[in-house]
Amino acid sequence: LPETRTDAAMSELVPEPRPKPAVPMKPVSINSNLLGYIGIDTIIEQMRKKTMKTGFDFNIMVVGQSGLGKSTLVNTLFKSQVSRKASSWNREEKIPKTVEIKAIGHVIEEGGVKMKLTVIDTPGFGDQINNENCWEPIEKYINEQYEKFLKEEVNIARKKRIPDTRVHCCLYFISPTGHSLRPLDLEFMKHLSKVVNIIPVIAKADTMTLEEKSEFKQRVRKELEVNGIEFYPQKEFDEDLEDKTENDKIRQESMPFAVVGSDKEYQVNGKRVLGRKTPWGIIEVENLNHCEFALLRDFVIRTHLQDLKEVTHNIHYETYRAKRLNDNGGLPPGEGLLGTVLPPVPATPCPTAE
Repeated sequence: LPETRTDAAMSELVPEPRPKPAVPMKPVSINSNLLGYIGIDTIIEQMRKKTMKTGFDFNIMVVGQSGLGKSTLVNTLFKSQVSRKASSWNREEKIPKTVEIKAIGHVIEEGGVKMKLTVIDTPGFGDQINNENCWEPIEKYINEQYEKFLKEEVNIARKKRIPDTRVHCCLYFISPTGHSLRPLDLEFMKHLSKVVNIIPVIAKADTMTLEEKSEFKQRVRKELEVNGIEFYPQKEFDEDLEDKTENDKIRQESMPFAVVGSDKEYQVNGKRVLGRKTPWGIIEVENLNHCEFALLRDFVIRTHLQDLKEVTHNIHYETYRAKRLNDNGGLPPGEGLLGTVLPPVPATPCPTAE
């Protein structure tokens, strides 16, 4: 009897076998053409219409030594007098010297697309007796625009569309010495490359022969690499193999762009062209046999403009934002949760492991 009871108890404890779950069928790919048109591909058109209504911002800064034609090149780039606000100024007059940092805004429209272009013209440097820390006013201006955007972003009742005054692109003008970069250029770019997208440009390239230009470009690339100065497009931001292939070609062949700028038009073979008149002929600005201006224009405007804006927002601005909020204990800059002004909060040191 005891053995019988034990066997009965054990049989009660053994769970009944459960039926095996049904194996789900593999999803069958359905050809949408068989069921009719859905319309997913219209998203691109929707985005295009919205962008055309609102327009977009692009802010470009020009930096470099005095007398390299910074203002002239920007005018040439956008085929209008964007470096000067006064409409009374005409092409025949000499462009006045820039003596302070000026942000000049224009609305440019082409093919129904509106772009609010802001040109930040900076005073030439390097012609003072003491050039120590001469990059500080420019670096300060760039950081001030990040700060302005950050304060708008952390507001409780913030604007639907925050005005974007952040510098998306900085054209750095290199003097066409044909030898090497000056220590001041290296120091200047070293500081600016940490806060903004730098595109190096050799100005007044018509002062060099083709051989001199090629050798100087190679020398500049080598010096930038040796000194750890990263210019746009930065290698670590290449998103895929296609981007890497395209950008490697630009980094190894085109950079720095050797350009010539001019506001003046001349008649060449029955066509009106922008150029510089010399005793031996006309140097055509948009002729690739004469200079690389067309490559620079295509790079900045036609292929990489949106990427310049994205790298500014996702990399440079985010770096500034993280540092600023960390320095302030995670609170919005200068304010508490209820709008009361707070003193700077010192960073708390991490406890050391004993």
